[in-house]
Amino acid sequence: MRNLAVSIGSLSLKNPIMPASGTFGEEMEKIIDFNQLGALLPKSITKEVRGGNPTPRICETTGGMINSIGIQSKGYDYYQRVTVPFYSRFSSPLISSISADSIDEFEEMSEKIASMDAVAALELNISCPNLKNNGLAFGMDENVTHKLVKKVRQVTDKPIIAKLSPNVTNIGVVAAAAEAGGADALTVANTLIAMSIDVHTRRPKIGNVIGGISGPSIKPIVVRLIHQVYQASSIPIIGCGGVMNGEDAIEMMLAGATAVQVGTANFVQPTAMLTILKEIKDYMEHYDIVDIKELIGQVKIESRSDENGMGSCH
Repeated sequence: MRNLAVSIGSLSLKNPIMPASGTFGEEMEKIIDFNQLGALLPKSITKEVRGGNPTPRICETTGGMINSIGIQSKGYDYYQRVTVPFYSRFSSPLISSISADSIDEFEEMSEKIASMDAVAALELNISCPNLKNNGLAFGMDENVTHKLVKKVRQVTDKPIIAKLSPNVTNIGVVAAAAEAGGADALTVANTLIAMSIDVHTRRPKIGNVIGGISGPSIKPIVVRLIHQVYQASSIPIIGCGGVMNGEDAIEMMLAGATAVQVGTANFVQPTAMLTILKEIKDYMEHYDIVDIKELIGQVKIESRSDENGMGSCH
């Protein structure tokens, strides 16, 4: 018997696989069994209804895709009335992803959503490149991150997951700030800021000009970020970015992730999460791993090129 159960703070998951916010919705029920997933994580919810960014919002790029959706949202009232009751039907816990325009709004939204019995945990989307906070995402500033998480911590006892931005100089500093503020876990990470131009029309391929890149091309960057956050903090990490198969998920766990979110792969193959879960089980069987927690942070590093682990420059 192989044990795939993991814990994110006080939240127990039957396995480490869950969708990334924005890549999963109610329509997926027709394709996969939600009860087989470790957790359910629908699109980020905002206080008010939002129409999103101008089209086109998605374009393909080498090894991935760029998106600039703009957190299109039906608003809190719809989320409370329709979305949460829908997900409450399943045994897999519901993690609510929250996006807001200010720290006070994050606090307000978190208190309301956490009060719903069906909501098991909160993921604070402080890292979306489209959020305007003096031109920066909240998660790009460690002081703002600490203040925001601390405010939310004061209004709920439910697990708080801070979704970090990869678009920072030192993600370890931001991770430590989120932990000090009271976060129970960290999602590493959101998309990387990117841009693509159609060379024939000479126009940006994204209506918002700049978006966020996801997919397999960013996985090595995310693995590095997970490794750095694992060294900088002591709370669980949820790896996110470029997981296309079971080995990708295991690689993130070896770097330090406790659980893994799957995003772009869901667009390529809607049943990807279940395939990834099977491949993880097969890996455990092959290497006779009894408990998946044995993999967390177990990368073998015998020597380092320098004290900061930054590698060589050419």
